[in-house]
Amino acid sequence: MSDHPDLVIRNGTVLDGSGGDPVEADIAVRDGRIAAIGRALPRGTEEIDARGKLVTPGFVDVHTHYDAQVTWAEHISPSSWNGVTTALIGNCGVGFAPCRPEEREMLVKLMEGVEDIPEPVLTEGLPWTWRSFPDFLDTLAQRRWDMDIATQVPHAALRVHVMGQRGFERAPATAADRAEMARLAAEGIRAGALGFSTSRTIAHRTLAGAHTPTLGAAEAELTEIAAAVGQTGAGWLQVISDFDEPDTEFALLRRVAGAAGRPMTMSLIQRDQRPDLWQRVLAHVTDANAAGQKMTAQVISRPIGVMLGFELSQNPFMTRPSYQAIAHLPFAQRVAALRDPARRAAILAEAATDPVLEHRVSLWEKIFPVSDPPDYEPPPEASVAAMAAARGVDPAALAYDLLLERDGRAILYRAFINYHGFDLETVRRMMTHPHTLLGLGDGGAHVSIICDASAMTTAITHWTRDRTRGAKLPLPWMIKRLSRDNALAMGLADRGLLAPGLRADLNVIDYDRLSVHAPEVRYDLPAGGRRLVQRTEGYSATLVAGQPVYRDGAATGALPGRLVRGGR
Repeated sequence: MSDHPDLVIRNGTVLDGSGGDPVEADIAVRDGRIAAIGRALPRGTEEIDARGKLVTPGFVDVHTHYDAQVTWAEHISPSSWNGVTTALIGNCGVGFAPCRPEEREMLVKLMEGVEDIPEPVLTEGLPWTWRSFPDFLDTLAQRRWDMDIATQVPHAALRVHVMGQRGFERAPATAADRAEMARLAAEGIRAGALGFSTSRTIAHRTLAGAHTPTLGAAEAELTEIAAAVGQTGAGWLQVISDFDEPDTEFALLRRVAGAAGRPMTMSLIQRDQRPDLWQRVLAHVTDANAAGQKMTAQVISRPIGVMLGFELSQNPFMTRPSYQAIAHLPFAQRVAALRDPARRAAILAEAATDPVLEHRVSLWEKIFPVSDPPDYEPPPEASVAAMAAARGVDPAALAYDLLLERDGRAILYRAFINYHGFDLETVRRMMTHPHTLLGLGDGGAHVSIICDASAMTTAITHWTRDRTRGAKLPLPWMIKRLSRDNALAMGLADRGLLAPGLRADLNVIDYDRLSVHAPEVRYDLPAGGRRLVQRTEGYSATLVAGQPVYRDGAATGALPGRLVRGGR
C-alpha cells in the first residue's frame, strides 16, 4: 500500500457487516476501495476522526421506486440521508422502460396510481431519452448521483410495450406476446438489470381504478419470462402478491422460480384482515429453501402507515362534502377556511361520500399524533381514540383540532400494516427469520402519504437502542442485515462488507445521536411537486466509492454514484 491513502477513517468502532463483534480500527481508502483495515495506518490525504463513532458499510436498499427521480436528480433523498449507498429501482413491476412515445401516458398513469407520484411531476421531469431497456440503462449510465443505482426490468412496462392497450387492459398474452416479453426481459438482464419484477396485488391501480397490467398474468406468461431470465444466468425475480390463496399462489410462484432457476424475492406484510397469513407465506418460503429453491421475503422494520394531514393528499375528512368544497383552495386559504367554526361544525356533522375510504383514514384506534422523533411502536393509549376518551371528547373533533396545529401542518399517523396487535412483535419475528431481507421502504414512491425510506435508520435506532415494549436486537446483526445480506441477495459481492479490496461505501455514525425527525412537506419535485421527507441526525459521514457525499447531514457536492450493471 502507498504511504498516502486517499482517505483514512481513524479511531472508529468498526462493525464490518459480517455480524461479528465491533473492533477499534482505522480504515484506509484508495481509488474508491478499501485499501487496509488496522491500527496506526499511514496518514491519508484526507482524514475523518471517527473516535467514539461507529463505522459501518453503506446500506443497500433492495426496494425503492426512484425510477423517475434518478433521471432528473443527483441527490437520491431521502434514502441518501439514511446511510443508503446502493438502491435498487424497478420494483413491483412498474417503471418507464422499454417505452415508445405512444406508450408513455399509460406508464405515467400507472406510476401515478400505483406509487403515488403525481402526473405533472412525471410529465415535466422525465426526459424520455430511451425506447428500449438497454437505452434506459445507457441514459442512466451518463448520470451521476450521491449513491449507486441498480435496476430491474418491470413487467408492466414489458406488457404495455409488447401488447399496447391490450396489455394495459390485462388482456391475455398470445404466444407471440409471451415470446417477445421473454426476449425483452432477457435483453434487459444482459444489458445489466439485476432482476425482473412483477405485481400480483389488487392494491396496485391507476387513479381511475384500473388494476396494474400484470395482475392475474397467466402462469404461462410468467413462466416463459422466468425461463428467459434464467437462461441469462443472472438476476432475481421480484414479486408482490396478496397471497389470498396462499397455498395455490405459492405453488405457482415456486413453479415460476423453478423455470428460472434463479432466486425469487417477495414482499411480506401483516394485514389486519388476515393477521396470521404472513406466517403461512413464510412457512412456504422456508419449505422452498429446504428443497433447494432460493426464496426470500422482504420485510420492513416498522409499521407501514399513511401520513394524514391537511397539507397532504389524505386526511380523515377528505370525503366529507364541506371539506371537498374547499379542497381546491391554496393551502393557506384552505387552513383559514378550516378554522371557521361553522365549517368545522359542518364537516364534523357530515357523513362521508366514500365510507370505505373514510374508514381507512379515520380508524381512531390506529391513528396517532406524530412526535419528533416519531414513535413507530406507539401504545394503544397514545391513539386519538384513547386521547379523546380520556378527555371526554369526540375523536373526530380531536383529530380535526390536532391537524390544525403548527399552522395546519400537523400530521397524524395511521398504522395500517404490521400493527395488528398494537406492537412490533410480528415485525421482530419477520426480521429475525433466516429467509427474510430488510426492505420495503419504497423510497421515491407514495410521496404525499408515506415516508418510509427512513425505515433503514429506524432499524438501528428502535431495534438496537430505543425499544421499550419488547426485546431489542444486536447492533452487529442489524448492520449485517442492512448491508451485506442485502448486497449478496442482489448479487453484489463487492459491497456491504468492510474488507480490503471491496468498495469503500461506508457510514460514520454517531450512534447516541442517531435519530429520525418527524416528516415534513417539501415542494421540490419537478413542476413544484409535493413530497414528504424525513431528515436524520447522527450520520457524521456517508462515503460512496471512497468519497464523502454527506458530512453531518449536509451534501458535500461529490457525486460518485453510478449505474450498477449486473455481471460487470
